[in-house]
Parts: sequence; structure tokens; C-alpha cells
Amino acid sequence: MPAPEPEPVREPNPERKPVWAARRAPSPMVLWVAVAVAVLFGGWGMWRTLGGGGDVHARLSASEQANDELQARLDEMQQNVATLTRSDQISRDANRDLQGALAEREEEIAGLRADVAFYERLVGATSQRRGLTVHALRMSPQNDNAWEFQTTLTQNLNRGAVSSGRLSLAIEGTLDGKREELVWSDLRQGDDADGTPFSFKYFQQIKGDVFLPDGFSPVRVTVKLQPRSGSPITESFNWSEVIGNGPQGGVAPAEAD
Repeated sequence: MPAPEPEPVREPNPERKPVWAARRAPSPMVLWVAVAVAVLFGGWGMWRTLGGGGDVHARLSASEQANDELQARLDEMQQNVATLTRSDQISRDANRDLQGALAEREEEIAGLRADVAFYERLVGATSQRRGLTVHALRMSPQNDNAWEFQTTLTQNLNRGAVSSGRLSLAIEGTLDGKREELVWSDLRQGDDADGTPFSFKYFQQIKGDVFLPDGFSPVRVTVKLQPRSGSPITESFNWSEVIGNGPQGGVAPAEAD
């Protein structure tokens, strides 16, 4: 069987170009148009996102206005709270002052009632007739070891008659564990050795100062009255009474009659 003949080899045609070589590249004008269109579309999208139709600006403006209104309302409420707080403090201060004034008036009224009762007992038609006596005594602490005494003397036995004489004090107590009695010269440090003078028709209040030594603990106070004529009169009080802790009555007014 005869061998097949080989196919003839085709020579490439130099006149024929590849398919890809037949396509033309876009011109520079087309590229610039495409870029411009892309930029325009991008700008339009950004404008729509940030400011399109004015919606974002309107919402921002509305939010700022609402915030300003809320801040103004907050400032107003804070001012109201401050005003109410100040008003409440003023009311509290006024109420405290009023309570203090009422307490003072009540104390004054109580003192006046005590004075009226004192006068009624002293000069009333049914009052008990008594000669010279010590109606009340009070001791008030001063600076250092000084004490002020305040005593009221009365008499209604001889109405219209003048009672006169001298008053002195003696204080009993303990000093360094021992009983001591301080007489007028000890209490006054040598001043007015004979006592304090008094002279009145119905009553008189006498005040003065006495001085106690360091470490002295008083227990009892004795008031001694030495009339110009007649026997001396003494009246003793417990220390707890004369410093206001006991039942001793109040001191009468300071005016003498």
C-alpha cells in the first residue's frame, strides 16, 4: 500500500494582521469625556448626600434651635431652684427669729406675772404682815472667781416706815477637804467691811460682787441684815438654790420704794 503524501505547508501571509491588532485604541478625547462624566456623577452623589434638598441643614438647624430652647429652660429652672432655696432659707431664719422673740416675750410675761404676785403678797389687803426679811437671792458667775449677788429685801409690817441698815454675806463650803466659812471681809477682800447699806419703805434690790478663793466649793450662803436699830436678821440659802437650780423664787424688780 503506497504511503500517503505529506500535506503541503502553508506559508504565513505577511499581509494578514491579527484580530486584536485590527481594534483601534480609544482617542484621548474619549478618555477625558469619561473622566468628566465620572467626576460629575461623583459630585452629584456627594451633593445629594450632604446637601441635597436642604434636609440635613434643616435638621441641623432644628436640632440647634431645640438645644438652645432646652438650655434656656434649664437655666430658668436652675434660677427658680436658687430663688426657692434662698426663699426657704429666709423663711427659716425669720421663723427662728420669731421663735426667739416669742420665747423672750413669754419669759418677760412670766417675769411680769411673778412681779404682780410679788406686789400682791407685799402690799395686798390680805397679804401677810412681815417685818424686814430677805425675799430672794441669786448668785451669778462672773469672770475668774468673782460672783455677783442679787438680793431683794422686803417689809410691809410698818407701812410707810423706812427700813435701813447694812447687808453682808457669808458663804460656807469646803477648801482642800476642810470646812471653811468665808465672812464678808473675806469675800470682799477688805472692802466695805461693815456691809452694803440699804434703805427702803417696801422693797429694795441690792447687787454686788464677792470673790471666792481657788479650790473653794460653796455649799450655803447666809444673808445678814443689820438694821439701824434692832437685832440682826439672818436668812440662809443652799448654793443650788441661789444659782438657779432650786425652788427659790425669782428676784423682784430693781426699783426701790
